Amino acid sequence: MHKQRPDILFENDAYIIINKPSGMLTLPDRHDEQQQCLRGWLTHLYSQIFVVHRLDRDTSGIILFAKTDSAHKYFSRLFEGRDIEKIYQGMVLGVPLHSQGSIDAPLAEHPAQNGTMVVYKKGKPSLTDYEVLQAWGPYSLLLFRLHTGRTHQIRVHCKHIGHPIACDPLYGDGKPVLLSSIKRKFKLSKLEENEKPILSRLALHAFSLRFADPTGVVQYAEAPLPRDMKALVNQLSKHA
Repeated sequence: MHKQRPDILFENDAYIIINKPSGMLTLPDRHDEQQQCLRGWLTHLYSQIFVVHRLDRDTSGIILFAKTDSAHKYFSRLFEGRDIEKIYQGMVLGVPLHSQGSIDAPLAEHPAQNGTMVVYKKGKPSLTDYEVLQAWGPYSLLLFRLHTGRTHQIRVHCKHIGHPIACDPLYGDGKPVLLSSIKRKFKLSKLEENEKPILSRLALHAFSLRFADPTGVVQYAEAPLPRDMKALVNQLSKHA
């Protein structure tokens, strides 16, 4: 099992909401059906589970699964019809010029690089709203509201406006965030040979979902920033 267990935030007979740790796949990838993944973990707990949407392996946070065929159809329609509010938080490089805005840039699969996306004017319509929550110069914490659900949408849109997600190996520099890059008079402790990064994974977190469930009740679920991203916020607030 993944070193961090997923958290069950809410469940009933129709669906379940999970806080997924970073580094865990939603589904096994094409090359390795035996990989540890969230669907596999849930299938062990329940006789059947249905995937409604997915998160990238390194993205942490909120994800919903259906437990019945009818709930699966209901939530699939909800996601396709954009009748579900999806909020993410992410750390980006630099500070965007405007404290809030919309990124309206169609996306398509990259013609040469498998598994990556690119802004392409004949691609599928893709819309992301963003708001700067905190800014420190080298990094900013942004809130994202997704109006479409394209693969890697936030990551490509952030690259498009010149502020890629921190530690993004596909659309940014992929470099880990080191305290020495933030703190002026940084000294390595005598016990350490090499500096350990504060954050070394994609700095993106699925923060909340709001939707009307199959019975018409409006549900809201939230997963607070995970420990590694919180640690980075704390260090930036202290030193940057």
